[in-house]
Amino acid sequence: MTIKPFISSLLAGLLLVVTTARADEIPVAVAANFTAPFNKIAAEFEKETGHKVMSSFGSTGKFYAQIKNGAPFEILLAADDETPAKLIKEGAGVAGSPFSYAIGKLVLWSAKPAVVDAKGEVLQRGGFDHIALTNPKLAPYGAAAVETMKKLGVHDSLSPKFVTAETITQTHQFVSSGNSLLGFVALSQVLKDGKIEGSAWVVPANLYTPIRQDAVLLTPGKDKAGAVALLKYLQGAKAQAVIKSYGYELGQ
Repeated sequence: MTIKPFISSLLAGLLLVVTTARADEIPVAVAANFTAPFNKIAAEFEKETGHKVMSSFGSTGKFYAQIKNGAPFEILLAADDETPAKLIKEGAGVAGSPFSYAIGKLVLWSAKPAVVDAKGEVLQRGGFDHIALTNPKLAPYGAAAVETMKKLGVHDSLSPKFVTAETITQTHQFVSSGNSLLGFVALSQVLKDGKIEGSAWVVPANLYTPIRQDAVLLTPGKDKAGAVALLKYLQGAKAQAVIKSYGYELGQ
């Protein structure tokens, strides 16, 4: 081997070692409604930075319990703004780190066309045996569904038909599988290429408390360059374009 190719090979090897040494594995707890957009965002982030994102998806309520019990997540992307604030107050989150990465939209959805009308009048009209929603004690979208039905005056009459799921992913599965004709899910779950599959009513924002979804740096990620970089990336133009494409509004 001549000197020049040897040096080039050596420098390439050193660069690989340095890049690998600086790359972090970032354990992130992500609200289930944000699964599809986060997978896209994480893939691009990994390409651009070399960091590895270790994603877990589930209900915000369960993630809160896991974090309090010592789960080593470095970031929480919650489905609300209350849980991050609570974690900071209790010493499990980093003060000053939360920001609203998205504002979610609730939708009443059926996998079948012509079941849910554009005004949601099916809730009063009936004609279905089951309606799926996420446990309101664990998930903000479930709480928003309950709030919506109460404001419409149909909660008590529909409650015997409730099929309650642990996560919004499970709620979506209940409806998509046909086990429940309709249910309340996140708009991001049913929006494909700008169109909603099946039939749906996008619930007006004045019928439920805004679903402001906050991200927070957790104490295990306080001094981790990868975790800090991911939170910064989430606030950038590329990530925000993905978030908007799934029907979310951007946080302020």
